[in-house]
Amino acid sequence: MAKRKIVLFGGTFDPVHLGHTAVAGAAAEHIGAEKIILIPAKRSPLKDFLPVASEQDRFAMLALAVADDKKFWLSDYELKSSGPCYTLETVRHFQAKYGSDTELYWLIGADTVDELQRWYKITGLIDECNLCVMFRAGCKRPNFAEFEALWGRQRIEKLQQNIIETPLIDISGTEIRSRLAAGGDAADMLHPKVADYIRRHRLYKSKAES
Repeated sequence: MAKRKIVLFGGTFDPVHLGHTAVAGAAAEHIGAEKIILIPAKRSPLKDFLPVASEQDRFAMLALAVADDKKFWLSDYELKSSGPCYTLETVRHFQAKYGSDTELYWLIGADTVDELQRWYKITGLIDECNLCVMFRAGCKRPNFAEFEALWGRQRIEKLQQNIIETPLIDISGTEIRSRLAAGGDAADMLHPKVADYIRRHRLYKSKAES
């Protein structure tokens, strides 16, 4: 019997935008996954700064962004952690939860590839789930050949098999925050309910406006 497939998509989601949901949805369709679990992080272990919005606000915005799409689920697993969360530990949590008849796919963007060698127990992560690299249509396809000496041929072949082309959506959280801090509008990049939440809670405003 074929295993059920579940997509895991982590990040700070500061804020969640239309690019996040579009690429995750496209990747899940390519994989044939039955659900996508969005997992907001407290912070990135590789970055020395915290998200701008609070954990509560980021989770609330995620809930609003996917409320009308039953394929999307939310998890506060990493937010509830007392220490830094590593992707491998999160994957193991969900593998234990769903069992051996479920195949997990962890999504990352192509801009993360150069950082992978710094990830916590990266070879274990490659072995224990399907690490899927998403790259935008029209952009260069990722190539893992330079890592073969570090990770071995089998792992490189597995990574190459899990490269997914997604729609070209030019949206970034950095641009959204910059626009809002400057008093501008970013509604064209956000789910309407998320844009409304940001306005009502005055998120991402410059300190002068707060």
